Amino acid sequence: MAIDWQQPELAEGLRCYRSRRFFLAHEHWEDVWRACEGNERLFLQALIQVAVAMHHFSQGNRAGAASLLRRSLGRLESFPTDFAGVEVGRLRQSMRAWLRVLDDPRSGSDAVELPAPTIR
Repeated sequence: MAIDWQQPELAEGLRCYRSRRFFLAHEHWEDVWRACEGNERLFLQALIQVAVAMHHFSQGNRAGAASLLRRSLGRLESFPTDFAGVEVGRLRQSMRAWLRVLDDPRSGSDAVELPAPTIR
């Protein structure tokens, strides 16, 4: 199954992600992820992890956010800079920026003023 962002569940998940409703984005994408195989499944899993990481951060769980971003980044490293209509290279850059801030013990809980990692 190819990733098609016009597919209702993927499109709605992307809308939710962009409006910072990260848990709902994860829910929509997970429905599609279950039906995928191979690289598409791995890629959607990485995006789901980004959404859940941002949800954890929004709930004050910096350690959980950092852990999920690391796992997602590890999955995304094997993908080209563009995959399935997503600018993966830019996504990885923004995830690394988040990790630098989350890993800095001097930054407070409200110190992260970065936008959520951009998907698409």
